[in-house]
Amino acid sequence: MSAHDDTRKLIVLAVDDEPKGLDELVHCLRNSPHVALVYPAIDASEALRLLSADDPRLADRKSRGLPIVDAVFADIDMPGLSGMEMSRVFAALRPSPALVFVTGHAEEAVNAFDLGALDYVLKPYQQDRLDRAITRVMDKLAANAAPKFGAEGGLGQVKNDDEVIPVELAGTTKLIPRSSVRWVEAQGDYARLFTTDGSHLVRIPLAQLEERWEKAGFVRIHRSFLVSLPLITELRMGQGGYQVVIGNEEKVLPVSRRHTRALKDRLVGANRST
Repeated sequence: MSAHDDTRKLIVLAVDDEPKGLDELVHCLRNSPHVALVYPAIDASEALRLLSADDPRLADRKSRGLPIVDAVFADIDMPGLSGMEMSRVFAALRPSPALVFVTGHAEEAVNAFDLGALDYVLKPYQQDRLDRAITRVMDKLAANAAPKFGAEGGLGQVKNDDEVIPVELAGTTKLIPRSSVRWVEAQGDYARLFTTDGSHLVRIPLAQLEERWEKAGFVRIHRSFLVSLPLITELRMGQGGYQVVIGNEEKVLPVSRRHTRALKDRLVGANRST
C-alpha cells in the first residue's frame, strides 16, 4: 500500500472540549482527500463511549485486525479525563491507533511525544498543517504494512519503529525523525542531534536518549557520543585509541576505552544475526 493511496482512506476520531474548536478540527479533517470518516467527540469520555458503541463499521475493522480507528486527533487540556490520560487508554489497545495531539500550548510538546504521539499540531488549526499530520499517519500505516528490513549501508542492521523528537526553533516546533539522526553529541544537559540535513539542539540528556534508543540500534561509544549502529562503516585504531567512521561522509568519532569491548560485541552480534 502506498502512503498516499486513496483506496485506503482513514477513519479518525476528533476530540476537543471546545465546540468551536471541535467544529474547526472536524472541518479540516473532512477536507482531506485521505479521510473517509470522522467521529467527533466533545471530551474524552464521549470519545471512549463512541468507540465502545455498536457501530458496524468499527466492528468490521476489529474483525479484520485493524485499529478501531486509524488515528485520534485529541486536545491535551480537557476537563475530566485529559487528552494525555485518554492517550494511555488508546496506547494499550492492540493494534493501537496513531495519536496526534492538538493544543494551544507549545510547551507541552515534549510530554506529548513521551506518550508516543505521532505529531503535535498547534491551534488555531491550519489546513496545511493538519494535512501534514494526516500524511504522517498515512506514512505510518504504510510502514506498518510493509515488510520490516534491517537498515543498509553499515556493519550492523536493526529493525526500527521510528520516533520523532520535537525541536523548538524560533517559535516553531520542528519534528525530527529518529531515523534521520546519524549521531548525537552531549552538550551538558542538552544533546545535539546530527542528521542528514544539519544539527539540532534538544533539551534531553544523552543518557536518556541512550536508554530510549538502545532497541533502535543506537550505541554509546564515548561519554559524549551516541551513534546509530547501522551507520558505522569502519572501526579502526587511531592515534588516541579506537575510532568509528560514520556512513559515507567519513565522519570520524572517538571510542572510549570503557566502551570499546561493548561496541565490538554489538558489531559482531549484529553481523552474526544477518
